[in-house]
Amino acid sequence: MVWGMETSTEGAAQPDSSPAAAVDPPAQAGPVEAAVETAETAVETAAGTAPHETAAEAAPPAIPPASLSPSRASDFMQCPLLYRFRVIDRLPEKPSEAATRGTLVHAVLERLFDAPAAERTAPRAKSLIPGQWDRLRETRPEVVELFADDPEGERLARWLGEAEQLVERWFTLEDPSRLEPAERELFVEAELESGLRLRGIIDRVDVAPTGEVRIVDYKTGKAPRPEYSEGALFQMKFYALVVWRLKNVVPRRLQLVYLGSGQVLTYDPVLADLERVERKLLALWEAIRLATETGDWRPRPTKLCGWCDHQAHCPEFGGTPPPYPLPLPLRATGQGG
Repeated sequence: MVWGMETSTEGAAQPDSSPAAAVDPPAQAGPVEAAVETAETAVETAAGTAPHETAAEAAPPAIPPASLSPSRASDFMQCPLLYRFRVIDRLPEKPSEAATRGTLVHAVLERLFDAPAAERTAPRAKSLIPGQWDRLRETRPEVVELFADDPEGERLARWLGEAEQLVERWFTLEDPSRLEPAERELFVEAELESGLRLRGIIDRVDVAPTGEVRIVDYKTGKAPRPEYSEGALFQMKFYALVVWRLKNVVPRRLQLVYLGSGQVLTYDPVLADLERVERKLLALWEAIRLATETGDWRPRPTKLCGWCDHQAHCPEFGGTPPPYPLPLPLRATGQGG
């Protein structure tokens, strides 16, 4: 099968470049189905209060959302205000050790397949880590800040050792000498009949000689508890939907490889799954569209708030969001009847 899709290039601007795309976030407070249902009704039940305003802060020019990725969909379901901060305000976020380690491990696993099958060994993979870390520092200079207070390099050495352990564990879960991926770090984008554009980056696509497709995603955290598996599979079903719309092929298997706990979560989708995901995404996009037009982005407090970089701007923590950078209807600004 010739895929004819764009493979991402290192250093290029890509969607899903946030930490959430590199590593799995902390355990969600509930299944993603319930979160989407909340999103479907959030705008209908909102009171319509406009965000408070403060002095303008330096930020790239704001533009309305034009597409949806798995990470940004998860952001809105987790907290609409977080989505606003990331997509519309584009507030900066500090790099984290966990997210950067995930990016490093992903790069190593991708590059390993450049070697002949017989040379795809654990020692070879671990030997790629220093070079990929150097490349990451070149393309994303901000990650150097992570170890600015580590003059002796002890924390860095420990951090690189943890990356080695994750890479080594992968070999207990899959045998790369028996794999020949059709695509690695594949950027995919599809426009639905509604006009909604879906986009993302798939870690690996395997295509069997019979044409069956497997979508694989690496996670450097631990596998979720069974009651949260639906939330974990949301990203994979999103990708499966895009592949189906692009190729008219329902992937045979979705596979999440959890390097943190040494587990593999698989799911075999059917067409009804993808149709259901599409309906949910359309409802989610409608909620995003209405929030964009009204400027009503409500915070949704959960246990995940402790991980958020934007507490200083969040009303739940006594902060004030920056001035809303997009035009608002007169009624939303208090100038109309």
